[in-house]
This record gives sequence, structure tokens and C-alpha cells, in this order.
Amino acid sequence: MTTILAGARKARTLAEFTFRFGPIFWRRLSEDRKRPVRPAPHVPRLSEWSGRGLHATWIGHSTVLIRVDGFTILTDPVFSTRIGIGIGPFTLGMKRLVYPAVSLSELVAPDLILLSHAHMDHLDRPSLRNLENLGTTVVTAAGTSDLMRAKRYQAVHELRWDETCQVGPAKIRAIEVKHWGARTRTDVHRGYNGYLIETDRYRIVFGGDTAYTDAFRRIRVSKPVDLAIMPIGAYDPWIHAHCSPEEALAMANQAGAEAVLPVHHRTFKLSNESYGEPIERLLRASGSAPDRILIREIGEELHLG
Repeated sequence: MTTILAGARKARTLAEFTFRFGPIFWRRLSEDRKRPVRPAPHVPRLSEWSGRGLHATWIGHSTVLIRVDGFTILTDPVFSTRIGIGIGPFTLGMKRLVYPAVSLSELVAPDLILLSHAHMDHLDRPSLRNLENLGTTVVTAAGTSDLMRAKRYQAVHELRWDETCQVGPAKIRAIEVKHWGARTRTDVHRGYNGYLIETDRYRIVFGGDTAYTDAFRRIRVSKPVDLAIMPIGAYDPWIHAHCSPEEALAMANQAGAEAVLPVHHRTFKLSNESYGEPIERLLRASGSAPDRILIREIGEELHLG
């Protein structure tokens, strides 16, 4: 009976997924079929990262590996070649444009995994299964922990906006963003977050997925945000749910960010803008301070003392 119910749920999810994305999804699936996935343009030298300071690398899409004074954080880990609905050994969904800059086999188990919301390009269940470790804590949005095997981690904390939890040296606060959390058409109870990460020496913002909102102003204090990880892609025609590059920079500025790491582009073809447009627009918007944009290609890394 359990197997029958699971099959029925998967069939319903597939029908909802098809209804939601319609012709666009099937056209891109057809385009993807024979297209090769390119290697990441850069490979980070993780073995050279020190145990002090703030280090980060963009692995792809919204997946960023961060080390803060020796404490490691992984955001929205997506390492699968395709994201979508698993049907037996196959996945029905979007294919990567570029492979992850770091493979799962090269990663040491992170201390903390941050999950912004349940969309399949942010919460990838195969990747999470491969990252299961009793030394790793997961912080995720409300109503999403059922999508992972929680007992295989040290702890799983669900946060609503403005709720906080402490994980090792890091205080994690869920911040309001303008998006939505449902993985299918019916599970509208699921939450969606950005996060503020605070340690003794650093403040980091992970914006998750968001359209433009002035909510980032609320986290601005006298101590600046050292790094804002902000989404800059998938805005055409989805501007109601995904900010433009200019809006991403404006929100980082409102948070008081000194440096920006742009994500959510160059990994999956989710919208109509060209491959290079988001980063080009972001650099133009940065005006006389392009050096604030510390990472521009997958696999690049940054180091702040």
C-alpha cells in the first residue's frame, strides 16, 4: 500500500509539474537532450584555504561553499546534472549548463547546510542524501524538513522569518524575502527564507531567491555586512519572483553590504535572458566600484582577512 501511495503522489507531482511549466518546460527539455554539460571555468583550491578569515567559492547556481574562521557552510546544495522529478533511475527536469566547480566527493562534510526553500533548483534531494552526515546541521525554511531524512543529520532546524538558531559559532536568522515556497501546486504551506549569518567577526547575507523587496533594510546596523550572496538571474519574464541584477545590488546596498557574490545564473536555463546578461548588468550597475563584485564565474573564490 505504501508503494502504491508513493507512486500516486509522484504521478500527481509530475502532472502538477507539467501543468505549471507547460510548453516552455518541454521545449527546453528537448533542447537539453543532446547538449553536453560544460566543465566549470575555474576549480577552487580548497586545500589551500586557511582556518582563519572568510573564504567562499561559487560552486554553481545558488550553491556556495563558505568557510568562516574554520566553520564551513554550504548553501542550497545542488550537484545533480538534472533537477526535477525522479522517475526510477531518471530525472525529468532541467539539465545543467555547467558542471559544479567542486564534486561531492571532493567536499568535506560541512558544519552547516542552509536551505532557502523547496524549489527543485534549491533543494535537491539526491544531493542532500549524499551530504547526510551526523556532524552536519541543516537550517531550512518552515515546512520543508519532510523533504529530507532528518535523522541522518546532527539536527534539522526549521525557521520562519525573524526566527534564529545557533549552530556552532554562527547565529542564523531567517530573513523575509519576496518569493514563494511550494514545490508543487498544492504544498503551499512551505516557507521561503533568506538568511543572515553572524559570527564574532563576520556578517554574511544569503539572499536565497527573491524579487525586489525593501526587507533587507531591516538587517542594516552599524556593523556592515561583509558579504552579500545575492541572486541575479531568471528575471525575464519572472521579475515578480526573481530580482533583476540592479535590484539585487540595491538590496545588498540596503543591507549595508561591502562585497557582493552573485548567484542564480549561468547554471540552468530557467528564463529568457542570455547567458552573460545578468553579470554584465550587475557590473554596469556597480558603476565606479566593480571590485565589490568579488566572484563573476563559477569556481572562482574569494578570501577576506
